[in-house]
Amino acid sequence: MLEVRQLSSIRDERVLFEDLNFTISTGELVQIEGPNGAGKTTLLRIIAGLGLAESGDVMWNGMKVNRAREDFYSDLLFLGHSTGVKRELTAYENLAFYQKMHGTPDEDKLWDALARVGLAGREDVPAAQLSAGQNRRVALARLWISNAKLWVLDEPLTAIDKQGVKVLENLFQQHVDNGGMVLFTTHQDMFVDNASLRRIKLGA
Repeated sequence: MLEVRQLSSIRDERVLFEDLNFTISTGELVQIEGPNGAGKTTLLRIIAGLGLAESGDVMWNGMKVNRAREDFYSDLLFLGHSTGVKRELTAYENLAFYQKMHGTPDEDKLWDALARVGLAGREDVPAAQLSAGQNRRVALARLWISNAKLWVLDEPLTAIDKQGVKVLENLFQQHVDNGGMVLFTTHQDMFVDNASLRRIKLGA
C-alpha cells in the first residue's frame, strides 16, 4: 500500500497543497486532477523520490520510503515528462537495458512491447533520430515489460493518438486487475465510463 500522510509543498512562497492525505491499495486506479499549477507533477515527483516535500511523509507498506528505498524502488515504475530514453541507443537497446536492470531478460516480451507501441520496424533506429512521439512510445513500452507493482505516470498520454489511449486504458486495467496500482495525471479523457477510477483533486 502507498500512503501519503500530511504532505505539504510550497513553491516560490505559494502553497501547492497542504496536509494532503490519501492511500492507494492493491488493485486501485487513481487519477490526480487539478488545474495547471496545482502541483500534480510536484506531487508525483515527491512520491517517486525525485522532489522534496515541505512536510509530511510518503509510506510504502507501512514504512517511510526513505527507510525502505530498495523495496520501494524495486516496486516502482515512474514515467515523468522526461522520457528517460538514452538518445544514443536504439529503441530495442533502450528496452533491453531497462529489462536487464529491472528483471529477467525476455526477448519475446520485448518484441511484443515494441509492436504494441507501434515501433516494430523502427527498433534499430537510434532514439536521437526518432520523433518526440516515438521516444514517448519507447518509454511507454516499459509498461509491458515491467514487473513493478506501482506505476506512477505523469501525463503518459502525451503525443498518443486515440487508439493508443485505448491500448493504454486496457493495459492499466489489466495491471490493477492483476494486483498492481496505477497513479497518474492526464489532460486527456481517460476511463470516462470506468466507475472503478478514483480521482483526487488538487487546488479544490
